[in-house]
Amino acid sequence: MPLRFPSALAVLAALVLGLAGGGRAEANGLPSYKDSLFAYPKILASHYGGDFLVVEYVKQRDLHQRDKEPEREVWGNYVSYHPRSSQTDLEISANGRKVKFMAVGKTGGGARMVVIYIHGQGGNRFQGMNDVTFGGNFNRIKNLMSRNGGVYLSAEFADFGPRGTEDVKALIRTYAANSPGAPIMVACGSMGGILCWNLLKDGSAARLLSGVLFFGSPKDEAFLSSATLSDRARHVPIYLGHGSSDEVYDWEGQARFFEAIKKRAPSYPVKFTLFDTGTHGTPIRMTDWRLVLNWMLAQR
Repeated sequence: MPLRFPSALAVLAALVLGLAGGGRAEANGLPSYKDSLFAYPKILASHYGGDFLVVEYVKQRDLHQRDKEPEREVWGNYVSYHPRSSQTDLEISANGRKVKFMAVGKTGGGARMVVIYIHGQGGNRFQGMNDVTFGGNFNRIKNLMSRNGGVYLSAEFADFGPRGTEDVKALIRTYAANSPGAPIMVACGSMGGILCWNLLKDGSAARLLSGVLFFGSPKDEAFLSSATLSDRARHVPIYLGHGSSDEVYDWEGQARFFEAIKKRAPSYPVKFTLFDTGTHGTPIRMTDWRLVLNWMLAQR
């Protein structure tokens, strides 16, 4: 059934519990960190039992008032520089080349959880480590990992094709080996989503993943024919965040893709959050990392 957005507001508490997996993640997941600043301001609508949310985004409030200098520097109360004590620039050798990445937290192994950020076109490994851009949201994930025995990585890679996919796979394998048993989540911004879909379609890579987050990314119709979708034992939780005013990848196509996943595999763990009036970069700024990651942890 095509999505229709009612004007009545949904009950916020019920929706949050639905996205977080009924509270099970709260006991075993990431504890609260600056939730009052980063939680969704208002839920405008809910569909598919809370799997599709429409979240209010107000540019004046969520960008101009949140940032000291819009799109360049958030106000100081949104950030903590606690992770800097462990932040480092690293590289591994793989596929006949160096794969560079930055890391905070348990960078040498033994992490309880691994989150890897894959940038979009024009980005680099420094983007995902910038504490003050995107409303301080990268700083939040850095703190969530470094304060809770996890590790957060921001990677560079050869391209947005097979070589880049292999580079990210090498990084995943490295941390799967040095942090055995730790859940691994990969978050992809914009065009970086191409690599994330490649990982999900690759059986050997998908088996190592506990979740994938897409921020304003393109869809990949080939995923609908993948074993990751068809075989329930191989399901990897997926979060799709998109702005309704995204002029790079339109949200309607993404919503139809979400519906196609639901139709082909009704039990597949997939969430879609639409930021009303948000633009291409809004999901990186507004996605509630803790809420989404705890929902993914609850699926394990």
